[in-house]
Amino acid sequence: MASLGHQVIALDIDPDKIAKLNEGVVPFHEPELQDLLKTALASGKLSFTTSWEELAQNADIHFLCVGTPQSTNSNAADLSQVNGAIASLAEHLTEPALVVGKSTVPVGTAQQLATYLVENAPAGQDIHLVWNPEFLREGFAVQDTLHPDRIVVGVAHEQDIPKLNEVYSASIAEGTPFITMDYATAELVKVAANAFLATKISFINAFADLCDETGADITALADAIGHDTRIGRRFLNAGVGFGGGCLPKDIRALHARTVELGLAEQFQFLTDVERINEMRRELILHKAAEQLGGTISGKRITVLGAAFKPDSDDIRDSPALSVTQRLMQLGVDVVVHDPIALDVVRRLHPTIECADSIESAIAGAELVIHLTEWKQYQELDPQNLRGLVKTAQIIDGRNVLSKQDWESAGWSITFLGKPGSSNVK
Repeated sequence: MASLGHQVIALDIDPDKIAKLNEGVVPFHEPELQDLLKTALASGKLSFTTSWEELAQNADIHFLCVGTPQSTNSNAADLSQVNGAIASLAEHLTEPALVVGKSTVPVGTAQQLATYLVENAPAGQDIHLVWNPEFLREGFAVQDTLHPDRIVVGVAHEQDIPKLNEVYSASIAEGTPFITMDYATAELVKVAANAFLATKISFINAFADLCDETGADITALADAIGHDTRIGRRFLNAGVGFGGGCLPKDIRALHARTVELGLAEQFQFLTDVERINEMRRELILHKAAEQLGGTISGKRITVLGAAFKPDSDDIRDSPALSVTQRLMQLGVDVVVHDPIALDVVRRLHPTIECADSIESAIAGAELVIHLTEWKQYQELDPQNLRGLVKTAQIIDGRNVLSKQDWESAGWSITFLGKPGSSNVK
């Protein structure tokens, strides 16, 4: 927002994070964001604070951007951060203001928050709420913020629309669709999109198993059906499945909400989508056991990748980390490499052995498993790596490595759902 010309003040309750941000240090990895932060700070249009008073006194539009993780004891979304932020903001507002919700929440939440603001706003103050879900992809967050593919706004008061038009004027001028609707629909847009994308991934992974059994090629199949404009090619890449901080917890929260609304049967497919996704991780273990003669306990295996996707250090619900932990439980000697996420792994999972270089990671390995499709891994020279391993065999859990390059270098390579892969029932 600062780079688009707005004067921005941002609040967090973590003083260490705020101190780093004011110094121009991003506390996580996101391409281009570090430079964008430094530029915005230098422009004088961006500052960070822990003071609610400072926030309330210096802004008239407040974006609510806190997390909604999965609850500890259920699949439902934990709204404590949303509710806490709204309560603290309402307590300090002294002028008319517009509150803009960005968080992914269960349908019905926005109306509850709007009612809370009306009941708790200072006497005589006009406080309105709109719901404006974000559609950022990790690894592309800067691009998706500055050049979004759509802007969705749930409103209860028509007079709030011009304010949002002004905020997003640069994007609207580029031709970005600006779509207004009611609260409930805006809330459902985000979770519906994530549920659909997750369904596409589990759909193609189910067919990958069918391809394994019949000798068909899942990549060629996905290419062919992807040419159908009603289907599209994106999110039809078979592999170890989806992870991260959005898709898994959002489809669980959506399913939990549908159960509350008495629609469990109609949305049973969401449970199947997640079950298929979990089966992909078990499939990797079966493939590993098959490659190692049926027994993996005591074997040395290298896992390439820890983040749930490339260009991110996010390890939440990471398929790569999940497979790593399951291998460790089975008595495997596992070492993990990742170009960016190792510091996070070491901090949150100190029992996992990490290697800072690919060469040290695969030294003496009896099997290599590729689980995060970093560009660095796709550009590896298998010939140079051949002499470092004990046994030259690799499982490509993302189906992106070159079969010809690896096999010509003397490696045995196994894919998921592609010819030449081992069949696992």
